Amino acid sequence: MHKKLKLWDATMLVMGSMIGSGIFIVSSDMMRNLGSGYWVITVWVITGIMTVAAAISYGELSSMFPKAGGQYTYITEIFGKITGFLYGWGLFTVIQTGTIAAVAMAFGKFTAYLIPALNNSEPIFQSGSFKITWVQILAIFIIILLTWFNTKGLKNGKILQDIFTSSKILALLGLILFGFILVENSQWASNMSFGWNSFHDFGKEVGNDLFPTGWQSISGATLLGGIAAAMVGAVFSSVAWENVTFVSGEIEDPKKNVVKAMVFGTIIVMVLYILVNLVYLNALNRDSIAFADKNRPAVAASQVIFGNFGTMIMAVLVMISTFGCINGLVLAGARVFQTMAKDSLFFKSAIANNKHGVPEKSLWMQGIWASVLALSGQYGDLLDMISFVIVLFYMLTVFGVIYLRIKKPELERPYKTWLYPVTPILYLLIGAAFCILLVWFKPQYTWPGFILILLGLPVYWFIHRYNKAG
Repeated sequence: MHKKLKLWDATMLVMGSMIGSGIFIVSSDMMRNLGSGYWVITVWVITGIMTVAAAISYGELSSMFPKAGGQYTYITEIFGKITGFLYGWGLFTVIQTGTIAAVAMAFGKFTAYLIPALNNSEPIFQSGSFKITWVQILAIFIIILLTWFNTKGLKNGKILQDIFTSSKILALLGLILFGFILVENSQWASNMSFGWNSFHDFGKEVGNDLFPTGWQSISGATLLGGIAAAMVGAVFSSVAWENVTFVSGEIEDPKKNVVKAMVFGTIIVMVLYILVNLVYLNALNRDSIAFADKNRPAVAASQVIFGNFGTMIMAVLVMISTFGCINGLVLAGARVFQTMAKDSLFFKSAIANNKHGVPEKSLWMQGIWASVLALSGQYGDLLDMISFVIVLFYMLTVFGVIYLRIKKPELERPYKTWLYPVTPILYLLIGAAFCILLVWFKPQYTWPGFILILLGLPVYWFIHRYNKAG
């Protein structure tokens, strides 16, 4: 593959793939589960530590296996083809394509702020609860447009990624700056007055003046459940940084630049996320964050900061953010499916590059399935189910660093995990705690994802038998 991506491009891909729509939305649900600014920020800090620890650990594997496919390649090399296929199966069926669909729908919904007719128009088709809206059509158009754009060469996708990621970072920095300068009535003191006491919105009258309607003090096991539920949103907003490993084969000096891009990118994004949440806590009171219209605290904060133009400013920012995010996801994901095809674990037609040197058929397979998910409207439920499994695959990959150190100490390691074994163990401990709490308190986020991934086993056996027969 041609080495067309420099360290800057790789870092832009990390940051652009991470920053989508989540940071503008998930803090409402986090506040409803925890009810205190201290705890919301704490969950973001924990998620930040977790994310950067994983990126540092992945760096060792990226230097050992500097080729296209990234996490799929690492899992296959360490744990075998079946495990690698199950990861790739999950990536194609839901993780990558479902995220593309979800972010494209977020683009459509925020575009509807600027063009109200999109929201107000009747569904194009409706049968029972299933319906097709103009927002969905716009989302699919964006997926198809960016898929087509990326078939015209890596250079096009790279330029687009650099422009949109730079734009949204500058816009976020502007939001953070003005979020402290232009807010006349800071809500910081009231949001922090709860201290380490935590509250949950149970949606009913409490009858106590100390708590607004719906809030109840929580502690112990209930608090742990609240933290786990809040982390679902924070983790979802912080994934996809590993997309840069999918294009390792097209990055200059991948043994060094992939790990640098992951570490620099994740640190910068997590700091931005924490600062954006500090803006929410400065501009809005607890109820305004928790019960923001349509779960969009960023819009509510922007209205306080910028006045009547706040909604428009935020809509444009989210459109820029989601557009760049979709491009990064489209660009990177197709490289995994091409690598799987080379391993005889995906459609053979996905192997070939077109005249521009990119896997065109793999790009279109990914784009068409993401469009189907957007059309079905099931992407949200699927992503809720799969979030748990995403973390399990992260944990498996991080564990692979330790496993290889023990089993194959003689392998060349151009980069070694910083503070090994503390860094990977720290990630595994936080990840295990998160998964255990989800299994305990939010099983609906766990077992359906397991079933979805395990459905890949008969598919693997079918492909394996077909290839043997052929």
